[in-house]
Amino acid sequence: MKLLEKIEWIYEWVLKIFVFLAGILLIFLMLSVGLEVCLRYFFGRPTSWVVEIAGYIMFYIPFLVGAWVLKNEGHVRMDLLIIRLKPRSQYLLNSVTSIVAALTCSIITFYGIKVSLYFAEIDFKTPTILMLPKSPIIAILFVGTFLMALQFIRQARDSIRLWKASKPKNRGTQAPTLPKLER
Repeated sequence: MKLLEKIEWIYEWVLKIFVFLAGILLIFLMLSVGLEVCLRYFFGRPTSWVVEIAGYIMFYIPFLVGAWVLKNEGHVRMDLLIIRLKPRSQYLLNSVTSIVAALTCSIITFYGIKVSLYFAEIDFKTPTILMLPKSPIIAILFVGTFLMALQFIRQARDSIRLWKASKPKNRGTQAPTLPKLER
């Protein structure tokens, strides 16, 4: 059990580092775009790199923070029907949807790794002014979806625990509403 706790601690630490890195990238994006606007309109000397780098940053940020947002339940949810179910049914449905989402993220992770390795193997570069290697750019896709898959697995585990804990003792008894598990 100690190994699992250590892995979870490392996972939480990685999420915090990624959120911090996304914040730094966002600040850099804001400053560089502001600089680009000033250089273009006030001095007539635009840069050649800001637009391209800004695009890559906007690609990176969602994958850096996706698992953290999921952990903190910040994603948009369509719960119009779910909230009408009994708590036990909600837990079961949440566990099923979390498992499906984890499988989906795992598939994206697998193919993201394949594409990134292929681009590294052929030394594919972006067809732009900067001619950056494409492999590290694509790598964030599989890293981010891998972390999201892990978070979906954690959510499924927690929902299954709540589902089992809410099992009624007698057939005619309603399941009690249980508090959400803390992480």
